[in-house]
Amino acid sequence: MSTTDPTNTFPLGHRSVKRLGYGAMQLAGPGVFGPPKDHAAALAVLREAVARGVDHIDTSDFYGPHVTNRLIREALAPYPDDLVIVTKIGARRGTDGAWLPAFSPEELTRAVHDNLRHLGLDVLEVVNLRLMFDVHGPAEGSIEAPLTALAELQRQGLVRHIGLSNVTATQIAEGRRIADVVCVQNRYNLAHRADDALIDDLARERIAYVPFFPLGGFTPLQSSILSEVAARLGASPMQVALAWLLRRAPNILLIPGTSSRTHLEENLAAAELVLPENAMTDLDRVAGTAAA
Repeated sequence: MSTTDPTNTFPLGHRSVKRLGYGAMQLAGPGVFGPPKDHAAALAVLREAVARGVDHIDTSDFYGPHVTNRLIREALAPYPDDLVIVTKIGARRGTDGAWLPAFSPEELTRAVHDNLRHLGLDVLEVVNLRLMFDVHGPAEGSIEAPLTALAELQRQGLVRHIGLSNVTATQIAEGRRIADVVCVQNRYNLAHRADDALIDDLARERIAYVPFFPLGGFTPLQSSILSEVAARLGASPMQVALAWLLRRAPNILLIPGTSSRTHLEENLAAAELVLPENAMTDLDRVAGTAAA
């Protein structure tokens, strides 16, 4: 089966999800802080995503904070049986919108209960422990204490599966000695490829890799090579960037975010875009020339 087939799936915990999902981060206000500019439009995007077959939504209670989870509940509850909602803990927001670590057992416990309450769930399907040793990217440091606290919440039945976010290969190895890790969520895209070897290692272990900022994040991908390939294929640059990720490795699950139904449709159409070998060869050069 082609990795760009929209029906292609990969395991996420004990479930299998389609490889192109949806990230809810952009539904919050500017800087992922405060309410959306258009509440009704945010609900419409969520409903449209599920109506078009999305069965994997990524969120967190520190988006807003509390904004995206409440929107998801308002738009989608009672939830479809096949919908997997993945959330994350380990950070909190300052009054000025700053991203701050929240690693203590008390903070992690409170975060799990906040996610449960705001989503209207009895158990969280997947919870990613977001590491905050460095807010800008992975940095070494032991994760034993916070992950042990999260594993205890799993034993209590509040969390079904555990993932890791913003982590190094060393931390993943440490984490897997403490708990079963079902996914890793790090920054990765066509231009930012520091995790190339890690993705392949995880694929061999059948562990999902979920790149955040698959389209560049707050600074969208810009590359003349990407634009040229997109023009040849009659697609948008962002569709090509998503299609490249789907072909890059079978364990990659995508969660591009948008607050626009038009952009949602464009993103989902990327699952049907087949990239020829010459396009892949050209796109592999982007990492050395583009800024993410």
